[in-house]
Amino acid sequence: MIKLYDGGAYLINGTDIVTDEAKVKAKAGDVSREEAVKNTMAYGILKAHNTSGSMESLQIKFDKLTSHDITFVGIIQTARASGLTKFPIPYVLTNCHNSLCAVGGTINEDDHMFGLSCAKKYGGIYVPPHQAVIHQFAREMLAEGGAMILGSDSHTRYGALGTMAIGEGGGELVKQLLSKTYDVKMPGVVAIYLDGEPMKGVGPQDVALAIIGAVFENGYVKNKVMEFVGPGISKLSADYRIGIDVMTTETTCLSSIWRTDSEVKQFYEIHGRADAYKELNPGAVAYYDGMVYVDLSKIEPMIAMPFHPSNTYTIADLKKNLTDILEDVEKKALVSLDGQVDFSLKNKVRDGKLYVDQGIIAGCAGGGFENICAAADILKGKSIGADEFTLSVYPASTPIYMELAKNGRLADLMAAGAIVKTAFCGPCFGAGDTPSNNAFSIRHSTRNFPNREGSKIQNGQISSVALMDARSIAATAANKGYLTAATDMDVEYTGPKYFFDKTIYDNRVYDGWGKADPSVEIAFGPNIKDWPSMVALTDNLILKMASVIHDPVTTTDELIPSGETSSYRSNPLGLAEFTLSRKDPMYVSRAKEIQAVEKVREAGECMGEAYPEMRTIMHAVKAKFDGVDKKNTGVGSVIFAVKPGDGSAREQAASCQKVLGGWANVAKEYATKRYRSNLINWGMLPFIMPEEYDFEVGDYIFIPGIAKAVAEKNDDIKAYVVNKDMKELTFHLGDLTDDEREIILDGCLINYNRAGK
Repeated sequence: MIKLYDGGAYLINGTDIVTDEAKVKAKAGDVSREEAVKNTMAYGILKAHNTSGSMESLQIKFDKLTSHDITFVGIIQTARASGLTKFPIPYVLTNCHNSLCAVGGTINEDDHMFGLSCAKKYGGIYVPPHQAVIHQFAREMLAEGGAMILGSDSHTRYGALGTMAIGEGGGELVKQLLSKTYDVKMPGVVAIYLDGEPMKGVGPQDVALAIIGAVFENGYVKNKVMEFVGPGISKLSADYRIGIDVMTTETTCLSSIWRTDSEVKQFYEIHGRADAYKELNPGAVAYYDGMVYVDLSKIEPMIAMPFHPSNTYTIADLKKNLTDILEDVEKKALVSLDGQVDFSLKNKVRDGKLYVDQGIIAGCAGGGFENICAAADILKGKSIGADEFTLSVYPASTPIYMELAKNGRLADLMAAGAIVKTAFCGPCFGAGDTPSNNAFSIRHSTRNFPNREGSKIQNGQISSVALMDARSIAATAANKGYLTAATDMDVEYTGPKYFFDKTIYDNRVYDGWGKADPSVEIAFGPNIKDWPSMVALTDNLILKMASVIHDPVTTTDELIPSGETSSYRSNPLGLAEFTLSRKDPMYVSRAKEIQAVEKVREAGECMGEAYPEMRTIMHAVKAKFDGVDKKNTGVGSVIFAVKPGDGSAREQAASCQKVLGGWANVAKEYATKRYRSNLINWGMLPFIMPEEYDFEVGDYIFIPGIAKAVAEKNDDIKAYVVNKDMKELTFHLGDLTDDEREIILDGCLINYNRAGK
């Protein structure tokens, strides 16, 4: 089904995979590896957008930007504080996350009005609530062949349409808004070679989950570009490719790009943008850092069990080994849930079959036209029943919704018992269709982390999500909630043609690109707050360990919860109250306690009087190190996590720690580049510590000469655990650009920009 190649591989004429250099020469002549590297589609696009003059250290300028209402307020506030006057490139502000306006009074709609006023003032594009989810609007109206788009949502992936897109934290969008660059080492490029043709009933989510299951744990494509090639692409519609592509984020890759053809050309024509199409193919001889061979014909309906998209099984294997797999899932859940609640799936087994409480087809992954039409074909003339099972369908945009109404599929779904709702990302992050306690939900959406379905472990509430394709969700719905693969259903898929009607966008989307009006007053709701002031990095640091997390991977959802907290994402201090609340509820109070000491230090007062324990720590440090005093030694908090940052691009995973006085993370490795970038942009030190050491909450770590070490590009950073007999440790900073070092030294990106650097 899927094969991972050891080491690199050549692709000749787009079809032949060759690993032996001699065979390459025999087939294609004398082509060096260095030249073949340049023949990937990714290399060509990156080169066209690179401003550094070096393809080893890239400085990228993007063509367009996009954000949604969980992120755009903070981004624009940061850019305003840094001197923003107008948007230099098209910037789309969608409103698909805080759309319900159900939590926090006027907060959500206040954010929307802030966005609209900023689109008018700075020359942006504003998409009102319920019109389109961020990525569907980008596909329909922004994507272009050979272009690059930067988005503040991790699932910013438009590679299937020939657009290299990257999801990053807000700081990276701020840099683009200030006409600066996205700096990154030239990423590796891994070919995803698609062969064969999917069997009837197998959808794009099945293919995506199979790939994720094969590459996530081993990090095969981590921080690399996935380049989709091979003859199997021609067997897939544009919608199908999009469905696979959007899920590539869950592999922890940096970006994706696909070979394009007449299917993609037709997509652009349907959407009235024929001139946006560009044919893309790798060169005659292209070299890849890795190769993933996928036989589409052998992909079966898949399911990703709680609590990660990589926890994959075929539905057939799950049903065959139901008890063993459910026990294994429950065992893994003990780690994810820290034993805070009782969690069981075995009680969902009825007469030897797995019963599901809820099905959802939604968002940028599931809400596409073809997915919903296929689900309607399966459910036509059937009923989901009158028991616990419910089914919700969220078309990804109003144009899709309109066409479903016109072609009758909407009526078929509603007649079967499904509820069809507006374009909204809520089910993907825990703000819509929350199941009951102990319920089990199957979803064609992007993630199934703990709490992504809306439960609150700290309140004793737990439900769980498995990811599946819309087709098998519909098959399960037709079977009254009993887990069923779409391949087990005898269905005639009608494949209706899609007709895109742009009228709703013409009538409702505000397009102010190129029409900035400085006279417009920004609409500030009472919850929209400026970022608090942040001090520059001091010569030395004393850090108190405020949280220790030993989970194999820590998601951004655990660092800063999604769901109802989204209403407070325009209020840095208000949101910070939720930091690690579902993982370590005492973190905030610990961080605030040591932050209070730093405030005393900044005021020039005696820290020991306000916090007697600090007197003991400072005495111990001064006894070993000369010249240490309160003027040159900052105080703050730090967290340790084995592998933090999997999941969302939300910068708040880092900024919330910073506004609570956080100075650093210590990790074995970082799950994604974007989380590490978020730390850096908020002036936090992204320490790596390969050696084993058992930190405890309350440990004090002294780091002498840290500012000098950052400035002089030292990688080995000596640190000492003060309360453990000055135990010496070695931290590493890893690769940092000169600008990133300056950002850390200045204390955050805002300070760096204000200094005119």
